[in-house]
Amino acid sequence: MFVVLFSSIVLCLVAWVYLRWTKVKQHWAERGVPHHPPHPIFGSLGFLQKKNFSIWLIETIRHFKSPYVGIWLFWRPALIINSPEIARNILVKDFGSFRNRFVAAGSGDPIGLNLLTADDPLWSSIRRRLTSIFTASKLRALQNLFDTKTRELIQRIDSTKDKTKISVRMLCTDYTTDVIGTASFGVKTNATLTGEDPIRTVTKSFMDFDLLRGISWSAIFFFPEVAEFFSCKMFPKKSTDFFKRIYLTVSKQRQQQNAPGSSPKDLLDALISLKENVGGPNEELSDDTIVAQAVAFLFAGYETSGSSLAFALYELAFYPEIQEKLYAELVEAKDKCANESLDINTLADLQYLNCVIKETLRKYSPMGWMDRVALVDYKIDDKLTIPAGTPLYVNAIGMQYYEEFYPEPEKFDPDRFLPENEKESLQFTYLPFGEGPRNCIGKRFAQISLRSALSNLVLNYKFRSLPGQPKPSEIDMDKLGLFFVPSHHLYLDFIRR
Repeated sequence: MFVVLFSSIVLCLVAWVYLRWTKVKQHWAERGVPHHPPHPIFGSLGFLQKKNFSIWLIETIRHFKSPYVGIWLFWRPALIINSPEIARNILVKDFGSFRNRFVAAGSGDPIGLNLLTADDPLWSSIRRRLTSIFTASKLRALQNLFDTKTRELIQRIDSTKDKTKISVRMLCTDYTTDVIGTASFGVKTNATLTGEDPIRTVTKSFMDFDLLRGISWSAIFFFPEVAEFFSCKMFPKKSTDFFKRIYLTVSKQRQQQNAPGSSPKDLLDALISLKENVGGPNEELSDDTIVAQAVAFLFAGYETSGSSLAFALYELAFYPEIQEKLYAELVEAKDKCANESLDINTLADLQYLNCVIKETLRKYSPMGWMDRVALVDYKIDDKLTIPAGTPLYVNAIGMQYYEEFYPEPEKFDPDRFLPENEKESLQFTYLPFGEGPRNCIGKRFAQISLRSALSNLVLNYKFRSLPGQPKPSEIDMDKLGLFFVPSHHLYLDFIRR
């Protein structure tokens, strides 16, 4: 009797799984949406840990050449958006229907509840308060910081005997750790000059992805239920404990020093003020949630800006004619400034410098997609309506590598961003910082950071490629994490001008 009952239960379970799987795998076919057949376990995510996600997105848009593509996050249907028009609707026009991201850390990870992952209304409350520290006037006040750190960059390179042994990515992320750490917390750091600093040691652990952490991040980004069940965490506990100690110590000092109601001077001041009034009289944020915002800003900024700067230098080493054209523009600007350092406003107006940075970010957007989740049933176009709860991924990196939008996309060509070459139709095909209300809050800061370092390095050095180093198109991208960053060190020669 027991055997019959057990067999019946197993048979019913198998039948349910089969019927459920049949329905899942027919989801996009029934709606006429292009798709690859899903794997019965991993859905469309079988490439994870084997191929960089951005590489997969580039291959997807090239294969289907369709405004959208159906995928499965394990058994959950999701949609990749390859159309600039649909991207505009999701990110801007109909933002109210896509206010939240799909990515989510487990509820047991309070540090994971940050501006990158928080849902509304917490997200809008935090965003509104933090926006005040990224105004043009507040950023201009950081001029001395950028001048100091770029001088330290030059000092470090000059003091290195064998400049071909300098890891470009490490050099650049040391610099971005310093400028973000100092601007955020008012704490002096020395990573740019020495390569060593307590904060820098901790930030290195942010990008230390082994197989287990790679799986954990895959769950956070693609399977929140699994992340919740296994209490997956965005950052190592040792790292978050370190920053929590800094926050508690420095915030106590600031609260004693700052006058009540004073305007926030940096990120830490703004974070402290979050506790005073978030969204209503009954709403309160924990210290962990406050620390989460600081950790997220440092994490999102130091690696993305640092890798972008490293890629810019590396590309210039392979394109000496572009390098010299940029150098000529910088020398002319410096002559007009009576050889004073080029300030933030002057650099913002240098056309070719900005073209070089734009082209670098086109080719190497650190996070090449924007994930959103539909809050209501939503009509994508006349052919497709998606149900509420459907995750969507705006394929930014795919559009930035799509031949129809950017001819010869593998080529490093800053001229494509000159005013006479830019096309109105390219709007929403270039999204390195995202777009709309939920775009990158640190966009201006990142641009200033890149301009300051790149301009000073080009004015002081020529960059030359080294034998044995991969060409830009041959760089192996990291497969364990989700950022579009190299899996190995990059080297070039720094020749004093």
